[in-house]
Amino acid sequence: MYTVILKRRNHLLLRLAKVKVIVEGKQIYEVEEGKDTIIQFTDNNTHLVVTDGFHISKPLELVYHQIHTYYLHVDCAISNVQLFYGSFLLLVFFLLGFFTGNIFLQSLSFLPVGYLLYIYYINRNDFIQLHPM
Repeated sequence: MYTVILKRRNHLLLRLAKVKVIVEGKQIYEVEEGKDTIIQFTDNNTHLVVTDGFHISKPLELVYHQIHTYYLHVDCAISNVQLFYGSFLLLVFFLLGFFTGNIFLQSLSFLPVGYLLYIYYINRNDFIQLHPM
């Protein structure tokens, strides 16, 4: 018997999403925040995909040699720290541009939003990621 234990990290951008794990394209398990999701199967070669309905992670192939249990984290490409600093830069550039009247500084405030939208919509395969614990 082989086991995968999944844990969802506390990300602001993943809080609203219903993250699910698809095993071999057949079995679907929901990964809830704060709870471990334990998946057991008998096949040695297993493919896992994590999705929230819009974003799909790259398939992860698990091959069991010595160890019979894998511990994995479900992560987001944009961490809480990056989200905080992006919001801070947006606010600083916008306020500097607003009070000085400099349109260039105001336009720089859109860079964090552009990066977030690029990762969220264009680079969908990298938004949700699986990492070993």
